[in-house]
Amino acid sequence: MFEKIISLENLFDAWTEFKREKANKKDVAEFEINLEDHIFKLHEDLKNDDYKHGGYFSFYVQDPKRRHIHKASVRDRLMHHAIHRIIEPTWNKLFIFDSWSSRKTKGTHAAVKRLQDVGLRLSQNHTRTLWVLKLDVRKFFDSVDHEILLDILQKRTPDERLMLLIRGIIESFSPGLPLGNLTSQLFSNVYLDKLDQFVKHELKISGYIRYADDFILIHPSKEVLIDCLEKIKVFLRVQLHLDVHPKKIVLKTYTGGIDYLGYVCFPHHRVLRTKTKRRMFKRTNEKNFTSYNGILLHCRSQKLQAKLSEKIKGKVDKKIFQTKSPPRVSGVSTRRTSFPVRPIKQTP
Repeated sequence: MFEKIISLENLFDAWTEFKREKANKKDVAEFEINLEDHIFKLHEDLKNDDYKHGGYFSFYVQDPKRRHIHKASVRDRLMHHAIHRIIEPTWNKLFIFDSWSSRKTKGTHAAVKRLQDVGLRLSQNHTRTLWVLKLDVRKFFDSVDHEILLDILQKRTPDERLMLLIRGIIESFSPGLPLGNLTSQLFSNVYLDKLDQFVKHELKISGYIRYADDFILIHPSKEVLIDCLEKIKVFLRVQLHLDVHPKKIVLKTYTGGIDYLGYVCFPHHRVLRTKTKRRMFKRTNEKNFTSYNGILLHCRSQKLQAKLSEKIKGKVDKKIFQTKSPPRVSGVSTRRTSFPVRPIKQTP
């Protein structure tokens, strides 16, 4: 597997995937100027075991809450893609169906749709009450234990050279995993797969859905879920050195609405979260209107769609009919000056 990862064919294919939507970035454009030289050098370094992962450039984004992102160099991110595209299919086969983040054909919209489908099945077509336990792992990415993660990976990765390469990536950042690495998305699913298997096979909860570090359990019995909560707390602490966020534990009936992945989900429909509505209305413009409108298609939102359309239409109309003042030239007055008009004498 290591030889396949470091092959020139895979490295060039990884570059094609990596540069999508990044071609206008300065560091990516500079790397591409001497692309072949860079890729051949990376190949040789990997082949001769001379490759060393570099450091990170850090910055903050508001998405919607403030997140600390750490970005590796273009060379290192290319290496992440080269590894990911080879090992991800193997791990993807091992994950449970209801792991919904950072996987092909999955995502937030599919996850909330799955919640509705599971609710329909477990409530026996809405004929019995369902309880939902919603949990969140506290500071998950900062809390991932490197040795536990490496041990999980080692059990499925017999290739020692590949494990050395993976170890170099994981140990290039501490504590935990950096937000920004493609490999961090895969490794987070690998790490939490132990939780997925525990809930599904040990606790026997069929109504379980996880998206990254947010997960929910659905069951007709409130008492069963309370018991599951305590067992999950112990499992996370002992097995993965993680903790359930104490302020984000929600236990309520499904009919009361479940705030999950940006939507408030009910048995028969879902609506956009109030905070998301406000943020969307504030940020929407002509460029991103189509994207935001796509989000609204997944919930009951006719009134909000109409308001956003009116907002955009109003902006467009303003641009069309707005008259601009003439440009001011330094030292020259742009005020209109009036002159007296002499009456024209008429000849008899």
